[in-house]
Amino acid sequence: MKNILFVCTGNTCRSSMAEGLFKHLAGERGKAVETGSAGTAVFGSQGASKNAVLALKEMGIDLSSHRSRSVTREMIDKADLVLTMTRSHKAQLLALKPDAHEKVFTLAEYCSGQTDKDISDPFGGDLNTYIACRNEITDNLKKLLDKLV
Repeated sequence: MKNILFVCTGNTCRSSMAEGLFKHLAGERGKAVETGSAGTAVFGSQGASKNAVLALKEMGIDLSSHRSRSVTREMIDKADLVLTMTRSHKAQLLALKPDAHEKVFTLAEYCSGQTDKDISDPFGGDLNTYIACRNEITDNLKKLLDKLV
């Protein structure tokens, strides 16, 4: 079983959605996965943003119990694969744990081969902005599941 960690800034939007979406999509394919999410700049334990919860609720995914947490060296060590939402997040993790370069990638880089592509931050946006972000993450996660088969 693969252990995949998703990382963004506050762990209330993108990485929390990626974690919930990945569990859901893997379950639909009958794949056992261990997954988590964390942020590079988390301020206290917060729930997922309202629009992140609503965007996933449309797909039958309950994100209401999510609590944000800060990424740690131990989380990176435990993960088989660490997928960040941006190149900046990737750089921050590699500064924290330089020897993890073989398992830290951006989501778009690992799933779609797009080394210059970031998942845009929907923070502060309306529900449609979150849905667009959710769809972009979903497209990448489907490719990730194909790669893990």
